[in-house]
Amino acid sequence: KNAERYITPELKEYEEKVLSADDKAKELEYEIFLEMRDLVHGAARRLQATADVLSNLDVLVSLAKLARLQEYCRPEITSDNTLKIVDGRHPVLDIIEPQGTFVANDTAIDGDDGFVMLITGPNMAGKSTYIRQVALINLMAQMGSFVPASSAVVGVADRIFARVGASDELSRGQSTFMVEMTETARILNTASERSLVVLDEIGRGTSTYDGLSLAWAIVEHIHDMIGCRTLFATHYHELTDLRHSLNGVRNLNVAVKEWQDDVVFLHKIIEGAADKSYGIHVARLAGVPAEVNERAKQILAQLEDEHAGSDGRPKIERPKERKGDIQLTLFGFADHPMLDEIRDAKIDDITPMDALLRLKKWQEELQKDGSARAAAR
Repeated sequence: KNAERYITPELKEYEEKVLSADDKAKELEYEIFLEMRDLVHGAARRLQATADVLSNLDVLVSLAKLARLQEYCRPEITSDNTLKIVDGRHPVLDIIEPQGTFVANDTAIDGDDGFVMLITGPNMAGKSTYIRQVALINLMAQMGSFVPASSAVVGVADRIFARVGASDELSRGQSTFMVEMTETARILNTASERSLVVLDEIGRGTSTYDGLSLAWAIVEHIHDMIGCRTLFATHYHELTDLRHSLNGVRNLNVAVKEWQDDVVFLHKIIEGAADKSYGIHVARLAGVPAEVNERAKQILAQLEDEHAGSDGRPKIERPKERKGDIQLTLFGFADHPMLDEIRDAKIDDITPMDALLRLKKWQEELQKDGSARAAAR
């Protein structure tokens, strides 16, 4: 409090310079910014055009480098619905995994040997990876890139649809199953014969029989009404019976090797249907306690005995007709005389007693018609 402060004119001058330096720096920076802004504004079109060219060049150079390093092939593009891939690989996993460790798989989809591929097999065997890689190879070929395969013949698709993964939309109030069905509905309503459709585990978000019924009906609809190239991965082994009733369906499965009490996933797509999902085995690999796995085996055996048919699986019959939307007619006949009576009836003039009498008369006629048709069958 009793201190005195002494300064010289030189110190006062330096003090003012230091205190004003920050403001002067901000003013100078703003002036430089305005100058730079004016320069960029004057060359904006040239800069944008240069950025577009460089971005395209960056993509092309990256694809070319990747094709050389990963030994991609140049695909043959056709105008039909053929899709033939030899030694196809997933473009992402092929880079992530050590060189030469990814198991390549062939794909052959054409009208002569089936266009709906039903893929069954164990969990973790590679079903989802396989159907994704086919879709990615098709996409890469159509964008003008080389593809991860030994050879590829790709028919141009008007659209590529994929229903894979499992997620919900909490912000929109949609459950996982609702999201799955919404996306599936969009595919069924917009896909054409020229489309490529990839479906993974349709129906898994609801009860077993509901899911199986939906998956079965979806495969039939795609086969009968759309006729597009489709890869359908599923754990519903009952769907493999569709091969006997639908000529365009073909069964594939992911090979496994059973050794003693262990299972080795070979990640190889082969012809035919799988007979197991090995879900309990996968649970054991994940570290589920042994007593839980043993109890699961007991329950599985019991469920299979209770719900299986004579050949070990539920029977689902193929509908006799599928000719688009069928409108059921009243009483089975559009020209039934009772329809004329109903059309001509003046409702406002009919008394309650008269209405009951007419209803009784129509009921008797319906019973007679039903008996006659039952006897004819």
